[in-house]
Amino acid sequence: MDINSDSIKILFGLKLRQLRIDKGLTQYDLADLSGLSVSYINEIEKGKKYPKTEKIIALAQTMGVSYDALVSLQLSKRMEPIYELLRSNLLKDLPLSMFGIEPADLLELLSDAPVKLSAFISTMMEISRHYNLGVEELYFSVLRTYQEIHENYFEDIENAAETFLTDVKAKKILDEAFLRTHLEQTYGYTIQIFGEQDYPNLVSLRSVLIPGEKKLLLNRILTPDQRAFTLGREIGFLRLQIRERPLTSSWVEVTSFEQVLNNFQASYFAGAILMPKDNVLPLLEQWLTLPTWKEAGQFLHRMLDELQATPETLLHRMSNFLPKYFGVDQLFFLRFEHKPGSQTFNLTKEMHLARLHNPHGITNEHYCRRWVSLSMLFELAEIQQANAYKAPILRAQISDYIDSQNAYLVFGFARPLTPIKDLNHSVSLGILINEVTRARIRFLADPALIHRNVNESCERCSAVDCQERQAEPVLLQRRERIETIKLTLQQMGVK
Repeated sequence: MDINSDSIKILFGLKLRQLRIDKGLTQYDLADLSGLSVSYINEIEKGKKYPKTEKIIALAQTMGVSYDALVSLQLSKRMEPIYELLRSNLLKDLPLSMFGIEPADLLELLSDAPVKLSAFISTMMEISRHYNLGVEELYFSVLRTYQEIHENYFEDIENAAETFLTDVKAKKILDEAFLRTHLEQTYGYTIQIFGEQDYPNLVSLRSVLIPGEKKLLLNRILTPDQRAFTLGREIGFLRLQIRERPLTSSWVEVTSFEQVLNNFQASYFAGAILMPKDNVLPLLEQWLTLPTWKEAGQFLHRMLDELQATPETLLHRMSNFLPKYFGVDQLFFLRFEHKPGSQTFNLTKEMHLARLHNPHGITNEHYCRRWVSLSMLFELAEIQQANAYKAPILRAQISDYIDSQNAYLVFGFARPLTPIKDLNHSVSLGILINEVTRARIRFLADPALIHRNVNESCERCSAVDCQERQAEPVLLQRRERIETIKLTLQQMGVK
């Protein structure tokens, strides 16, 4: 049967628990009658232990069933959905332990409503098939939830980064040369620069690790800040003693959630050593007190230069610190990719702290073209067409959401996506405007900040005069039709 040993433990434990409950026994009663300890029976029922033969015999005799009946994988009709859930490997794919949930505990709760559970599982699988969602999307979704629960701040990794900086006696911002030398001298790495002529099929990757040779291949086209981040992440894998990890910079294949989580932790470590907390916090404090967006924007460019950071790393570090140290915890991060000339925008990364904010990933709809995340990419494409691109562009706006009370300060950078040719990307940080942020961010009162009415997508938007509209507001129209029908029925006395 297509079921692993961990699932067999869980099934045995659930069967034992159900038999015990059917006979009106407590765990203490079963322990007394079978001669086993209460703690041992508890571990069996939670699927943590599978008893030896003599103990199974004792339990079977106590329950008045045969040995074969107890160890059989056959379940009652009531528990069949649980068996199907275990066979689906969903519990293995979901890293429940990260959220303090044991698989057996979850199944214990779900076993009380097997019909509803069966319908739920079928529905989830149908949704997955309909939207062509693979297990990798599930992994990244769980990772986002994990970040959001921790407000994207991880003390243990921050401490590991500080320990590393102390160990290497860092007195300045770590650069590519230092990190390269550290990998070579401390860990025996060989760093090799490669190009299209060396590995033509790998030109879209920033880096590749050949573990047997301890050789790290770096793409020649990378910028210095990208090389520094890649080297810092490699040190992160080593310092955090991570073994299960991707060997390429971009995901070629996702084989486990551990890989996704470990890659995130090593990347977080890289950001923490390249942009140490003690260096960033004073700059953030100063940034928040600037009176105008012009000064704040110039200061962000200065931070990029001083900290030798990529725009994405800078915004991520801001999302690490704003909630914990400044009370600005209602924020989101978006990363889009765009091919110049195309009307398609791919949201490749998103994160929401405190709640699901208005701008978020939507399937089969057209993102609002008034978002600064997208308008930057249009502007960048025009600059490139004129051969005038020199540095990442930085833009900001106040996004006032139509049909909502929400407004956000959204700012970010757009630049070419190295090393992939003919592809640009933007990274944006959005902050909900409320009493806390108005008091904390001085330049929010700057009248020079552009205000734009925006929405989530064209299909949901009521703006009739929108020049950027890409699709009819079909979802809005459907909702309005339903409301009209409901109102008519209510007036007729039909409830």
